[in-house]
Amino acid sequence: MPFAFDPGMAFQEDVDAPADDDRQLVKLWRFLCLVEITNFAPLRRHLGAPRADCLVIDVANRIADVLPDARMAVIGRTMIELSFEGHAIDDLDAALAGLQALFEEPVDLDGEPHALELAIGGAGAPIATTDDVRLAEEAEHALLQARHEHRFIVRDLSVGAPAFDRLSLMRDLDKALDRGEMFLQYQPKVHLRRQEVCSVEALIRWQHPTRGLVLPNDFIPAAEDSRAIRPLTLWTLEQVIIDQKLLAAQGHDLTIFVNISGRLLGDAPFVARACQIVRDGGAKIGFEITETSVIHDPDTAIAHLQVFAEMGIPLAIDDYGAGLSSLAYLKQLPARELKIDKMFVMQLTSSNRDPLIVRSTIDLAHALEMEVTAEGVETQSALALLSVMGCDMVQGFLISRPISIAALVQFLEDQRHLAPATDPRASFSRPASFWKSA
Repeated sequence: MPFAFDPGMAFQEDVDAPADDDRQLVKLWRFLCLVEITNFAPLRRHLGAPRADCLVIDVANRIADVLPDARMAVIGRTMIELSFEGHAIDDLDAALAGLQALFEEPVDLDGEPHALELAIGGAGAPIATTDDVRLAEEAEHALLQARHEHRFIVRDLSVGAPAFDRLSLMRDLDKALDRGEMFLQYQPKVHLRRQEVCSVEALIRWQHPTRGLVLPNDFIPAAEDSRAIRPLTLWTLEQVIIDQKLLAAQGHDLTIFVNISGRLLGDAPFVARACQIVRDGGAKIGFEITETSVIHDPDTAIAHLQVFAEMGIPLAIDDYGAGLSSLAYLKQLPARELKIDKMFVMQLTSSNRDPLIVRSTIDLAHALEMEVTAEGVETQSALALLSVMGCDMVQGFLISRPISIAALVQFLEDQRHLAPATDPRASFSRPASFWKSA
């Protein structure tokens, strides 16, 4: 089965195929795997550069035969990324064991047998707790370990997660900004009808000197408990203004959205300071808030959101559907955009219920005069279905991972957001140097 993709055909298959909700309800794990050709250099010398550059497609074709449901992306000349769902971590073990067995015998290349040596690493996590960045990091670590141990490696993110000492993490947070350990990455959003990047979301990361990369799910709750969330958010605002002006100077005058913790919506001094920073900065800045952030003190939170709106700061409701959605609050929020949580988008084409939820949410938001963004878009079929449903914007790995400001400028210059419209692998099919720079 050749490694090719017909967007129209894939969409037709995904929509018309009968969905088994009972099966999907227990398919609660998400897997990310990396497969690398480790003996590419000697094969290149023997086969020549033109033929060797096609080896990754040969490998992809064979993988597609045994894992037809996996979403596949070619990265550079030697690596393939696979993502799929399963019932338990054992499914990932079985899949990687099957891949290893598939390439134990020499492969016929143009009539000659050649041994393909592969390093195979993968990571899995329950969908409800999956952090995209951590899943990718763990898959990369698994691949690195597989290179050294010459066997496939599986990492289970549901067990053995880094156990952070909450108190020491809080103490380190106080010094992290001064030490320059925090940095930002950016993930673009694409407007489906206009086929252009319409805005960008800023995402904060912490490169700890001894713990390594600490992800937001670990340090944001600690920041909220230690009251470090205020200086952390103000720093983010100031850095985003600098980066937004850099984008504008390059001809990309896009609004950059910053996530605002619910804890800060009741903080009058923060609201005043944030307004001053945005006013003095003269940059296009938007705020993202979760739907549950107004529950504790709705009157104060909504009043402060109204202050932001009156300043002309666009507001987006983030992760809609992940919490206890309240229509009573929703109709009071002065938001222009509603973002559907990725848990409804990632299985959009394989469940009967999620499309109904997504479609009704889109209709509801439009009735409230809000635009809709779908988070977690990873497949061409999901993109096509969202377009048919009338979704306004999409965000996810199909378009781009979170990347540095320099990589974002390159992404915009090359108009790479257009690639998924013609080739769903294209957003991943970039040289390894691009992702390293990101």
